[in-house]
Amino acid sequence: MGMTPKDVLAMIKEHDIKMVDVRFTDIPGTWQHFSLPASALTEDDFVNGIGFDGSSIRGFQAINESDMLVVPDPNTAFIDPMLKIPTLALICDIRDPITGEQYTRDPRFIARKAEEYLRNTGIADTAYFGPEAEFFLFNDVRFDQGSHFGYYFLDSDEGIWNSGADRHGKNLAYRPRYKEGYFPCPPLDTLQDVRSQITLNMMAAGIEVEVHHHEVATAGQCEIDMRFDSLLNMADKLIKYKYIVKNTAREFGLTATFMPKPLFGDNGSGMHCHQSLWKEGQPLFYDPKGYALLSDTARWYIGGILTHAPALLAICAPTTNSYRRLVPGFEAPINLVYSQRNRSAAVRIPTYSDSPKARRIEFRAPDPTCNPYLAFAAMLMAGIDGIKKRIEPPPPLDVDIYELSAEEKAHIRGTPGSLAESLDALEADHAFLLEGGVFTSDVIETYLDYKRSRELIQVAIRPHPYEFFMYFDA
Repeated sequence: MGMTPKDVLAMIKEHDIKMVDVRFTDIPGTWQHFSLPASALTEDDFVNGIGFDGSSIRGFQAINESDMLVVPDPNTAFIDPMLKIPTLALICDIRDPITGEQYTRDPRFIARKAEEYLRNTGIADTAYFGPEAEFFLFNDVRFDQGSHFGYYFLDSDEGIWNSGADRHGKNLAYRPRYKEGYFPCPPLDTLQDVRSQITLNMMAAGIEVEVHHHEVATAGQCEIDMRFDSLLNMADKLIKYKYIVKNTAREFGLTATFMPKPLFGDNGSGMHCHQSLWKEGQPLFYDPKGYALLSDTARWYIGGILTHAPALLAICAPTTNSYRRLVPGFEAPINLVYSQRNRSAAVRIPTYSDSPKARRIEFRAPDPTCNPYLAFAAMLMAGIDGIKKRIEPPPPLDVDIYELSAEEKAHIRGTPGSLAESLDALEADHAFLLEGGVFTSDVIETYLDYKRSRELIQVAIRPHPYEFFMYFDA
């Protein structure tokens, strides 16, 4: 941190950088970019910005007001480890060229405003986030959709369904069975070197990695955990994380996906989000006398998360596929309660350590298809709302909720059953997001319209392959 434009230009010269890649994120959360020769980048570009067509970016401008500016943030400079031509990447903020103001629909600006709002409340000065983004690595991915057909086909050398297959004239076995992919050593875990290379590439890009391992599902489900960081920094890192995972996988002849539920009948990919608040270098979520060593502040933060969870999931679990994951039976956190150690609750309190610095909450419902700038900001805003209003969560449940009787479960709120339900919840409950001008009504309206018109309805109007199995002979 603390890089200046001069430092960036010196870095370009020192490392003989040939190209500069400027990057920013659209509303759904995909990294966008364009490049310029390194010799063309000037100090003025960090002040005046570089022009681009905002009408071609999802969720941004109309065609009659398309001109926008990207303004590189010098603190984000890193040498891209995935490119052969020496390239320096810069993450950018978006600005309106007419008013000169920061663009309200820029997800990174929203994340920055959330951090500022937290400081202005006086509650805390830092929100730390530690997302655990899971993903699959496949050997073969095919899908298509037309007026008279629709299909997808996934394959993995590691998939248990290949235990009886002829794999190029032989079959070497050793495949994780369904739901048994957690922590086996090679040769059962065939992806050790792939994850290690991903980890090394992440470290080269400035991401501090704590651990990597195979995940529960068969067919190449993986997880690489980053060390926690402040909200905006972690959102930047998560975007880099996904970029590096996808590109490293491709170098190994694999395809990575962060889809929450690519496989039927096995665990999906979530993004459990560890969160804590600090002030003046001191953790605020710890109380030696509280349940699970939680302070009142932490409990109220949880109250805010659980109260606003249906609306939050429109942003934190933002795809139709997200709700294929949020179903019973696959360790999915569908119960809006909290508990220590209990992975069947939407909010878990990790108990690996009793250190005050380790006291945090883990919101388990988000998945890695979310836009991290929007998702982290929304979770923080819900937590702040809980603290300000002293919202008490339901009593903690330290039992396996999946094993409770129907009568015992009757009073437990669940996560929404579909993206449509979550979007309706967000439309009805978003005042907490507007506090401090962090989100704006325009952003919420744009987001809802995009999700409903470009995603929700597009899935709803197409026949599903399983409908033929159920209804063709009706």
